[in-house]
Amino acid sequence: MRLGPSIAPFARATENPPGQMGPFFRWALRGAWPGILWATFWSAMAGSLEAVSATLLGMVIDAANSAEPAQVFGLHGTLFIGFALFYLIARPLVFGLNTSATSITIEPNLFPLILSRLHRWTIGQAVTFFDNDFAGRIAQKQMQTARAATDVVSGCVETVAFGLASVLGSVALMAAISGWATAGLVIWVIAYIAFIRGFLRKVRKASGARAAARAMVTGQIVDTVTNMKTVKLFASSGHEDRVALEAMEGFRDSAISYGIVSSWFRFWLMLLAGTLPVALVGTTVWLYSQGQASAGGIAAAGAISFRLAQMTGWVSFSLMSIFGNLGEVEDGIRTLTAPYTLADAPDATELPRVRGEIRMEGVSFAYGRKTGDGHGGVDGLTLTIQPGEKIGIVGASGAGKSTLVSLLLRLYDPEKGRVLIDGIDVRGVTQESLRRQIGMVTQETAMFNRSARENILYGRPDATEAELFAAAEAAEAHEFILRMRDHQGRSGYEAHLGERGVKLSGGQRQRIALARAFLKDAPILVLDEATSALDSEVEASIQTALQRVMQGKTVLAIAHRLSTIAEMDRIVVLDAGRIVEQGSHAELLAPGGLYARYWQRQSGGFIGTDDEAEAAE
Repeated sequence: MRLGPSIAPFARATENPPGQMGPFFRWALRGAWPGILWATFWSAMAGSLEAVSATLLGMVIDAANSAEPAQVFGLHGTLFIGFALFYLIARPLVFGLNTSATSITIEPNLFPLILSRLHRWTIGQAVTFFDNDFAGRIAQKQMQTARAATDVVSGCVETVAFGLASVLGSVALMAAISGWATAGLVIWVIAYIAFIRGFLRKVRKASGARAAARAMVTGQIVDTVTNMKTVKLFASSGHEDRVALEAMEGFRDSAISYGIVSSWFRFWLMLLAGTLPVALVGTTVWLYSQGQASAGGIAAAGAISFRLAQMTGWVSFSLMSIFGNLGEVEDGIRTLTAPYTLADAPDATELPRVRGEIRMEGVSFAYGRKTGDGHGGVDGLTLTIQPGEKIGIVGASGAGKSTLVSLLLRLYDPEKGRVLIDGIDVRGVTQESLRRQIGMVTQETAMFNRSARENILYGRPDATEAELFAAAEAAEAHEFILRMRDHQGRSGYEAHLGERGVKLSGGQRQRIALARAFLKDAPILVLDEATSALDSEVEASIQTALQRVMQGKTVLAIAHRLSTIAEMDRIVVLDAGRIVEQGSHAELLAPGGLYARYWQRQSGGFIGTDDEAEAAE
């Protein structure tokens, strides 16, 4: 049963994540404050009970000293009943509500709230964001930042609110006993705060360095595991071991630095904590000797000083954890809050269902031009593709083929010129609506380690069972899917394909990809080296499926194997980012130009990549 306000665990953020600590927390926690304040209230209530406990103890002792033993319960029965009710009902109830507010309201909801907001922002980044980092490191940063931010909030609620209420209650208690004792406690609290403030800066810095080193270890290991087949084929286990150990050594060094700071913190903390009971109990005993304090006052001062001394360690280490987590949040912010380099225009609209006309007008783009290292890409390219037209795109490596497709998909924006679909500039529509209009089958077919059903339905998640089976049959994938069985005993369409589809052959992966494209049924279809990884026999077996998926669509097919595009309506030949020839297969062979040389030089149907090859795209 939930008491008090709740936190919506997957509420969307309405603005971009800020790059500074305070604004970032406001962004991450927006909408969660009622639940956080509810938990803070009960934590403060629980903290204030520490002083109430010591006060009651002092009252009981004074009551016992003020009467004959046989008359104690008769004269002070109400006090003892209140004492019992406090410990048996009030105190358990308040601490139960405090724990409930933290463990039910905050922790289970705050982590998914922050993580979902970070994840939504991250998946909206341009492909270059992911190209420039480890996949494992990015994932680690998301988890690290969400967990650390959650722990900061929980720590502040459980520790800061509890500790502050305890200290204020203790000051009020000591004020009732003696002004001198109160002054001593206030001086000690000021010294404690100064100590904490100075040391926790070092903790935060050391923790941030440790978090960065840990994320690097995770990224390195995930990179190795993801490419394990390559590691095995090149007998590079030793090299990968050395690289991992270097990352681990960096983490070890940062962890030792953090440990040194922690050790000194512990030493000085215990010394400072030890002065409190000495000062408060000593002062109260002296006052008792002067007739200015009671035995109950000594007991109350002793109880509260011992409790505060014990709580000092707990609060300090909780604060150290909070500041350590702040260091991890700060480290995550540097990676995850980078502004989008490719964003929808503020007034972007949804691209409606298109006929499929594609027009590129004077388009130029080069990779790395902003950093002074421009290479590859396209230069002043102008091309018009009619709705339903099927064109092949040919060129040596680095000629601009993949760049042309990337600009169509708006994975990059052209530096000059514009790309239009049905006369609409792609920069004026949302990226999601644009890419829904374009189906794609690539050489490195992307597969999730999910079921065959989920991988095919990725093309259109709301498709019916009948549509799913029809797409698989059209791609000639239905039969082999029914025969599949994974290591957990799942079979058929429920069988999982392994990471990146590793459990499938190349031909099977292509058939799954084709089924996905069938199901998506987008008016524009891009085939990017869709059969180049297959042998000729397997390629021939899926040509029929390819013909089916191309029917009624505008098609752009990139291929080094010219036999796969010879039947296209038109072939466009690129060289150094420019269109140098275009026409049908027969028309391009006749003049003996670049395409004809490619055709003549082919061995097994592949374009040569000698002097025409440019830098990799």
